Amino acid sequence: MVGLKPSDVPPPLGVKMASAGAAACIADIVTFPLDTAKVRLQIQGEKKAVEGIRYRGVFGTISTMIRTEGPKSLYNGLVAGLQRQVCFASIRIGLYDNVKNFYTGGKDNPSVLVRILAGCTTGAMAVSFAQPTDVVKVRFQAQMNLDGVARRYSGTMQAYKHIFQNEGLRGLWKGTLPNITRNALVNCTELVTYDLIKETILNHNLMSDNLPCHFVSAFGAGFVTTVIASPVDVVKTRYMNSPPGQYKSAINCAWTMLTKEGPTAFYKGFVPSFLRLGSWNIVMFVSFEQIKRAMMVTKKRIEAPN
Repeated sequence: MVGLKPSDVPPPLGVKMASAGAAACIADIVTFPLDTAKVRLQIQGEKKAVEGIRYRGVFGTISTMIRTEGPKSLYNGLVAGLQRQVCFASIRIGLYDNVKNFYTGGKDNPSVLVRILAGCTTGAMAVSFAQPTDVVKVRFQAQMNLDGVARRYSGTMQAYKHIFQNEGLRGLWKGTLPNITRNALVNCTELVTYDLIKETILNHNLMSDNLPCHFVSAFGAGFVTTVIASPVDVVKTRYMNSPPGQYKSAINCAWTMLTKEGPTAFYKGFVPSFLRLGSWNIVMFVSFEQIKRAMMVTKKRIEAPN
């Protein structure tokens, strides 16, 4: 796994999954306002805006939301977001090593192709399991907390119930295909790019294997991932947030965006997406390594004879 040296003893699957889930929750809490700003920018243009409110740039969006809806609005959907990471990151990151070893038959030094395949596999598996939490998260982030503006949902559990009652199971798994596509891309690009950038830095002795190296590698991986995944991410957000009947399918959503708003619509919210992915990667990878080490130390202490 990223960050492990060959001499390191690989931690058990349970430790990796728990560490990944916990680290992803920490990263989500830190970067959630950027994600909310990204969602607001991505859906801007698909429906009539509230009079006097228009979002301009990531920090302008955050400022506008604080001014019009209060600071709490930046964390709309946080509960569903944390539920998503517990289910999602623990699978896509925690299972990555095991799936990679499965494809290689346990051999060392897997090829880039094998790493990409493992990343796509765990990313797709995670989405299939955690999709309902992502649907609720996106809808809460898109929801405005303004007087006179009707709110679709009053709470996280009420949102799950409301979507199931009105849209059925298909509503909870709405946008699964674009989300699988997006997260398969994100997962393999994020992990493989991080590995390659870090490996290049260390091989050319540009930095030592410490925090600055991890910072640069994570931000580089975040930028590459954002460029590749942004169009699918925008379509996913629009489609999952849409009321029943607005779009026939995810492909129809993408075509509507292209014909009505032009190709630049697919990169709406790019800056917050990049800021969010870059900072999310840094917080997540650093937290992941520290939590994993702490859990391994605790496990050894428990198992050590008195």
